[in-house]
Amino acid sequence: MTVSFQLFGQDFTALNGGPHYKFTPAISLAVRCRGQQEVDEYWDKLTEGGKPGRCGWLEDRFGLSWQIVPEELFELLSDAKKAGRVTQAMLVMGKIVIAELERAGAEGSGAAMG
Repeated sequence: MTVSFQLFGQDFTALNGGPHYKFTPAISLAVRCRGQQEVDEYWDKLTEGGKPGRCGWLEDRFGLSWQIVPEELFELLSDAKKAGRVTQAMLVMGKIVIAELERAGAEGSGAAMG
C-alpha cells in the first residue's frame, strides 16, 4: 500500500488510496532545472505517453502533474523591471523556453533611455 522513494535527494512516501482516487493537478511535482537542455530532457521524457500543458506544466503517462521550471525563470522574475514581460511570455508557453523569456525581459530595456 505504500512506497518510499527518493528524487534528487528528497525523500517521498506515496500511498495507494485505491482506484477511486485519481491524480489531479491539485498535486504536482516541481523540477527545477538549469539550462534549456535540462528543461528539454525532463519535458521530453515526462511527456512521453503523457500530455503537455501550459506554463511549464505537463501530465505524465500515469496522469501525475509536473512543473518543469528553469532556475533562469526565477532569476528573471526577481527583476521588477522585467517580471511583468517575462510573466506574460511564460503564460503563452507550453514548455518553457529560456531564450524567449530572456528576450521578453530585454524588451523595452533600451526604450526608457531613448
